[in-house]
Amino acid sequence: MLKTLTIDFEFDLEADVLVIGGGPAGTWAAWSAASSGARVVLVDKGYCGTTGCAAASGNGVWYVPPDPEARETAKASRESLGGFLSDRNWMDRVLNQTYINVNQLAEWGYPFPTDDEGKPYRRSLQGPEYMRLMRRQIQRAGVKILDNSPALELLVDDDGAVAGATGVNRQTSEKWIVRSQSTIIATGGCAFLSKALGCNVLTGDGYLMAAEAGAEMSGMEFSNAYGISPAFSSVTKTLFYNWATFTYEDGTVIPGASSHRRSIIAQTLLQQPVYAIIDKAAESMRASMRLAQPNFFLPFDRAGIDPFTQRFPVTLRLEGTVRGTGGIRIVDESCASSVWGLYAAGDAATRELICGGFTGGGSHNAAWAISSGYWSGKSAAEYSRSLGEHKTQRQVKGVGEVGLESGSVACRRRHRSLATDEIIQAVQAEVFPYEKNYFRTEQGLTESLGKLNHLWQELRSSQVTSEKELPKAREAAAMVATARWMYSSAIERKETRGMHRHLDYPELDANQQHHLISGGLDRVWVKSQPLNTEKPLSKIGAAV
Repeated sequence: MLKTLTIDFEFDLEADVLVIGGGPAGTWAAWSAASSGARVVLVDKGYCGTTGCAAASGNGVWYVPPDPEARETAKASRESLGGFLSDRNWMDRVLNQTYINVNQLAEWGYPFPTDDEGKPYRRSLQGPEYMRLMRRQIQRAGVKILDNSPALELLVDDDGAVAGATGVNRQTSEKWIVRSQSTIIATGGCAFLSKALGCNVLTGDGYLMAAEAGAEMSGMEFSNAYGISPAFSSVTKTLFYNWATFTYEDGTVIPGASSHRRSIIAQTLLQQPVYAIIDKAAESMRASMRLAQPNFFLPFDRAGIDPFTQRFPVTLRLEGTVRGTGGIRIVDESCASSVWGLYAAGDAATRELICGGFTGGGSHNAAWAISSGYWSGKSAAEYSRSLGEHKTQRQVKGVGEVGLESGSVACRRRHRSLATDEIIQAVQAEVFPYEKNYFRTEQGLTESLGKLNHLWQELRSSQVTSEKELPKAREAAAMVATARWMYSSAIERKETRGMHRHLDYPELDANQQHHLISGGLDRVWVKSQPLNTEKPLSKIGAAV
């Protein structure tokens, strides 16, 4: 449904490229587009450089020097874990681009440490320093930044090509519109407000906006990532749990439980508390561990706990598609979506191309954010130039629907008031529990999907009571939409592959070695796509 724009906007801007999202993918996209000569506007739900999961902590990076043996090992290491759904050509592209761009960070002044041999160690980035540097670089490149300004809906022209977005400033309530020739979605994944560190702004907004414009999703069944966290903390950094022992409350070791076998932890948590102690880390390692990830230890220090010598309760927090691999479908090497003028980067885009059905925090995701951000920015700038004189003649309309309506008292009498908090709690009740999402069954998925479809209809028939509630209403709508794509795809994948665990189909099925593409709003659809069938498009940003 297209609607004519009748709103008065306090900020009315024009750009060649609009970037939505200010994390690593968004800032690399903005820098790349600006460096290609484009006029760029970047809008961020928070303050660009400080919000999102990357800015909140240390990030491992899939950084591998161009040594053939090392590169081969790097590619082979994840193929089995990901269910053999990845593409080696994409892996090579990401490894090459990440190597170049991380070295670029060093030239910009990022303070990489040195190893024991005095060589620069470039496989890790400290989020605060990294994102502070990226904000500085895009400002130097001439990018205009709108902070605390969530996008609410995309704009399209009469041909259905994406032509910008509208939104609002959360602090001033001032409305903004950016008319652009191309748009990049870099809004991150969806963690359903699970309180995982840095994920409070990651609610699937970009997925919803893209789908309203006609874009497709891919790999949404690979969305049930859970991170280990102290029960009293939001920190889901899991690296150091490789040196942990997991026990019952009485101190008895839980057989088989480990960071790499979280299913045992989840099964135990369904019945009783689980405790951990990082007692396998040698004394000589502990100081360097604190230096590598200081925020991992902050909750313990505040609680007066020494995690190396004292047991502490742990839980598993849902990180959804943030550490999953599903997202907006990429149709070619430009990182174009299936809609003209719309690109996707970082966690907002599918990472199946390099990870298949399994990834984790940092590493591949961090490399993908850098690479896809760079490619999408360059491609969006090129697409903008290709429009030539036509770009100033386009009439645009908004395509946003659910959660965007606020009306007079008379209008609200015909619609229910949108109970945003209740909607959010209801969707969380379907995606948080281990027995529903971590351990999936045909019956459980079907029952949850029925409830989620009902929530979507509630959203359809409701209105917000004031315009101040619009950002939260859109977050609620995005979370419901994301969960429906997740579970609809999970029902179709009748096997266990990657992070998708289906108790009714516990084995990997060689006949299902394909991608699952999904989409739709009122009626969600899912279809399979064979591997390696994407062909280069005749024009950057073309729809298929």
